[in-house]
Amino acid sequence: MTLRGVILDIDGTLIDSNDAHAHSWIEAMSEQGYSVDFDKVRPLIGMGGDKVLPAVLNISKDSSEGKKMDQRCSEIFQQRYLPDVRAFPHTHEFLQHMHDQGLKLVVATSSKQEELNKLLTIIGPHVSDLFTQETTSSDAPQSKPDPEVMDAALQKANFQPDEVIMIGDTAFDIEAASKAAIKTIALRCGGWSDADLKGAIAIYDDPADLLAHYGESPLAQNTKTTR
Repeated sequence: MTLRGVILDIDGTLIDSNDAHAHSWIEAMSEQGYSVDFDKVRPLIGMGGDKVLPAVLNISKDSSEGKKMDQRCSEIFQQRYLPDVRAFPHTHEFLQHMHDQGLKLVVATSSKQEELNKLLTIIGPHVSDLFTQETTSSDAPQSKPDPEVMDAALQKANFQPDEVIMIGDTAFDIEAASKAAIKTIALRCGGWSDADLKGAIAIYDDPADLLAHYGESPLAQNTKTTR
């Protein structure tokens, strides 16, 4: 493999936001009269509303009620939780280092574009300049673990599957990448266990841990300088 790029998840991988998303879903559901436990929603974070709503309430995201809850979830997250959300330590340095090594960075997230823009500003000023492409929910109606967002990222960045590595924090990331023939490096900071992340080719604690061990990581192996 000649590594040319990295496809990155955002929530739970670069930003400590998984709990906030779970609470946002619970509050959006509560507004519609549904009482749902945190422990039921939290393991589903990493998937989009197209998966969360049917799994929790047996409601389609495309239904009138589903659309309302999906929109409210995004609003609640941005208004109530986003101001307190923080990036994991040394995330900006990690992204900058990969960029400096000549790797093209591509976002692959189930988040809406407006939400993604705000998340990226949390990492640091001008961090969006480090990314070659961004793939969001508008590019992939079917969220992870379906591979649509991965396929869209490959197409946008003009990558072949064996030229990239995915970095994510959930089993959904690993499954989606695998379906697109992409290998994954997993991070524990999203709250998943090593057993859950067993499909990854390597597992690290968080961006800082991967940065500290970058030289012996899969990211440093057979990297092709693109600039």
